[in-house]
Amino acid sequence: MTAPVSSVKRDQVIIFDTTMRDGEQSPGASMSLEEKLELAKIMEEMGVDVIEAGFPIASNGDFEAVREVSKLVTESVIAGLARAAAADIERCAEAIRPAKRGRIHTFLSTSPQHRDHILRMSIEDVIDATTKSVTMARNLCGDVEWSAQDATRTERDVLRRCVEAAIKAGATTINIPDTVGYTYPDEYAAIFRDLIENVPRADAVIFSAHCHNDLGLATANSLAALAGGARQIECAINGIGERAGNTALEEVVMALKVRGQTLPYETRIDPVHITRASRYVSAITGFPVQYNKAIVGKNAFAHESGIHQDGMLKNAETYEIMRPEDVGQGATNLVMGKHSGRHAFREKLKALGYELGQNALNDAFTRFKELADKKKHVFDDDIVALVDDALARGSEKIKVERLRVVAGTDGQSAELTLDVDGEVRTAEATGDGPVDAVFNAIHEIVPHSAALRLFQVHAVTEGTDAQAQVSVRLEEDGRIATGQAADTDTLTASAKAYVNALNNLFARREKARPETAIASGF
Repeated sequence: MTAPVSSVKRDQVIIFDTTMRDGEQSPGASMSLEEKLELAKIMEEMGVDVIEAGFPIASNGDFEAVREVSKLVTESVIAGLARAAAADIERCAEAIRPAKRGRIHTFLSTSPQHRDHILRMSIEDVIDATTKSVTMARNLCGDVEWSAQDATRTERDVLRRCVEAAIKAGATTINIPDTVGYTYPDEYAAIFRDLIENVPRADAVIFSAHCHNDLGLATANSLAALAGGARQIECAINGIGERAGNTALEEVVMALKVRGQTLPYETRIDPVHITRASRYVSAITGFPVQYNKAIVGKNAFAHESGIHQDGMLKNAETYEIMRPEDVGQGATNLVMGKHSGRHAFREKLKALGYELGQNALNDAFTRFKELADKKKHVFDDDIVALVDDALARGSEKIKVERLRVVAGTDGQSAELTLDVDGEVRTAEATGDGPVDAVFNAIHEIVPHSAALRLFQVHAVTEGTDAQAQVSVRLEEDGRIATGQAADTDTLTASAKAYVNALNNLFARREKARPETAIASGF
């Protein structure tokens, strides 16, 4: 249903995915090494050109993630982030060394707000630091990207001088980030045109756009950057990232496909993998995709209005500019229940955008059978919740083994058994309500100082036998972690979600950030 593009001369656009780096900087988001490796495989299969796998100097965990992704991926370029400091650049070069194609991505702030209040450096100091850092990076790696942090609030003449210095020093990609989501499409396109037309040797490098969504303009600004001459877009799956997030990969890719006649650009992305990637990122970060999210939201292809439904029945093109199958949301008429077999279940998972390995498939099928014994009909949303729940719990050190709750007018109590790193521990607790009793029991077994900032419950489907999906957010010493879980028993889902958040919180503890003399987000 996308527009025919054979008659249009098309420019190649590089897709640079920063889900593992900028995306993981979302408050509450955290990914384990195993999850990053699985995500890297999905991205490579999808056709992502550049995968930014982490910030190697930030922690041993980030270094290991970049190094292991570098070993695993063979088709995509693997990038690591580095500040304009020798230790950062050397650490990044070491992390990407195993990569078939590696990239050092180094950055420095250029705006007056950052020069005066963060760096405390003059314009000349910034230009000198840019030259030295890019030169060092280029001596260690043939592919170097330089970013002007807060570029859109930088004086044009200063930005031109910094970009010229970076190109002279050997940068192969120049990134012009809208760090605080401040610009708008016409202005952003003009910045690129100005640089490309006025900076010497600008035609020898690739210009890149990296937009944040603080004003809801990230995708529009990224597309405008292409019109201005950029040929790389930096984005993240589901648009996750600092504050309001980054440009959403799925939005850019499908905008270029659907509007191919007027946007003469193409990417290497195979969009049928988009839904699978979206659901995996949502599951491992604990960040649910909003229902009305473009391309990947639950309601993206839903029609309730009678007029819309009538049009869809006559011709899908009346109200859909793309098909669900285009992004991996293939339609299916299979009705699942306790008599459904393994083959039908596998086909249902494929239709929903999941491709699981044999062990994961066996585990998911077992959980499906258990759910089907509790529910007469298992809906698509039930299966999505079931699989996402399993993915979120794949590498947890703390697991819920058993829960018994007594509730009523005479008081509430919970008896809970957890597996903590292979050690089985049990505790009993009371509380002001059954959920409070459950959470108090968890605290007895795993003492911590985290404060509960969010507890949310919603039914996955209709009916009294519906699964409850619970979201929990914890905060400790400025660190935020989220957790999700689904179960037909609301209290069990609550316990699992709280434990999931604790696991993510403890993982974030281990990822100590570098000193913040130079901010790490664009």
